[in-house]
Amino acid sequence: MNKIDFSNQTEIAWCPGCGNFGIHLVLKKVLEETKLKPENIVLVSGIGQAAKTPQYINTNFFNGLHGRSLPPATAIKAVNPDLKVIVTSGDGDMYGEGGNHFLHAIRRNPDITIIVHNNMIYGLTKGQASPTSKKGMKTIVQTTGVILEPLNPISLAISLDASFVARANIGDLKETKEILQKAIYHKGLSIVDILQPCVTFNKINTFEWFKENTYYLEKDYNPENKENAILKALETEKMPLGIIYISKKKKTFEEMQNVYQKNKNPLFKRKRNLEKLKKIIKI
Repeated sequence: MNKIDFSNQTEIAWCPGCGNFGIHLVLKKVLEETKLKPENIVLVSGIGQAAKTPQYINTNFFNGLHGRSLPPATAIKAVNPDLKVIVTSGDGDMYGEGGNHFLHAIRRNPDITIIVHNNMIYGLTKGQASPTSKKGMKTIVQTTGVILEPLNPISLAISLDASFVARANIGDLKETKEILQKAIYHKGLSIVDILQPCVTFNKINTFEWFKENTYYLEKDYNPENKENAILKALETEKMPLGIIYISKKKKTFEEMQNVYQKNKNPLFKRKRNLEKLKKIIKI
């Protein structure tokens, strides 16, 4: 079988040295190794530098509104559950504008993967603080320093019993690839928060900073122990990397909505009963 090339000819509009390049590279390699065809994959994004990622990979993609990547991703998977659906989003797009959708996507548990490019800054809109910016950080908007404690998306996701929660550092390509592979093959909602530098607007959280302020979970760490996972998620002096939590208790959104039928036809291929529909909507 010939290797599928997920590259396309679109010019990449990221700053030289941006951590997005590493995520782009790792994601392409993971997709190549899935043996899935490009037409069986959908990348979904909102607005932001991270949200440009689907335009640079040769698959189907849906580019939506700021913070609104998860509703269409959930719908795409429900309508055609045979598709592999992957969301790429920034920390502002996912945890700021999209925070409400993030919470309820976890509750619904669609079988999709969320990749968050977490550079702790708004890059597309020129460097104001994001929900994950560290307290005291000075920006072009927060000139005297950020006054709020940063959002902890890992502990938030675990508290809502997310199906799969992981953190990676794009400075470690091999480890990030391994984490992402497991996330994409996981059944249920998988969240991978990838730490990455913004070389233009965030001079604090650099490649070196992430290396010095993270560590990998022990090999015997059990991600199915929720209490331990929360304790790990709350560590901030040095942030743990790896698969932090896995919950096997929940059905997927598609299973709860019974979109899997005996004939296995996705919703978009099924015949519509117009007379029954008219009665429902009282035409």
